[in-house]
Amino acid sequence: MQASADSTRMECLWSNWKCQAIELLYWRDIKQTGIVFGSVLLMLFSLTQFSVVSVIAYLALAALSATISFRIYKSVLQAVQKTDEGHPFKSYLDMEISLSQEQIQKYTDCLQAYTNSIVKELRRLFLVQDLVDSLKFAVLMWLLTYVGALFNGLTLLIMAVVSMFSLPVVYDKYQAQIDQYLGLVRTNMNTIVTKIQAKIPGTKQKE
Repeated sequence: MQASADSTRMECLWSNWKCQAIELLYWRDIKQTGIVFGSVLLMLFSLTQFSVVSVIAYLALAALSATISFRIYKSVLQAVQKTDEGHPFKSYLDMEISLSQEQIQKYTDCLQAYTNSIVKELRRLFLVQDLVDSLKFAVLMWLLTYVGALFNGLTLLIMAVVSMFSLPVVYDKYQAQIDQYLGLVRTNMNTIVTKIQAKIPGTKQKE
């Protein structure tokens, strides 16, 4: 009973996170997505020029400059207008931001599930449970050696972020044409894999 309830909560948490991600990546709220996209890109580009410590320090200084300036401005304004509106950030200071034990447990369970899934998949690939899948993984790692020689990790991360916020919109607009080409590629790949499986002893085509 408890396991079923925990599973239901995990599904709800995943569904909620997935909906929020879709809203962001498909630019349903242009202002919100623009802020997130711009902030992430600014931070990543800053990391290409400065160290992590410097970027964190500059961000903290910028935030403090904004909040201190606004605090002084509101204090002066209240003094001139002789009003008593209180602290300008009172609503945020009173907001509950601590995570409950239940929320921590949810996120921990979710992280544990993903970790276990990744470990099992890596074990399957490295111990060659399926020879064709392990060969595919080896080819992918070989290709990544060339990618790593051309780009550093930060550049790849920037490209990944740009792709995350642009490709879903492009696919949504040109879905029919993209699906047609992807179908052709998938058919050719399946044909190649079938031929490889037929020639390698000890492998069989998946049903």
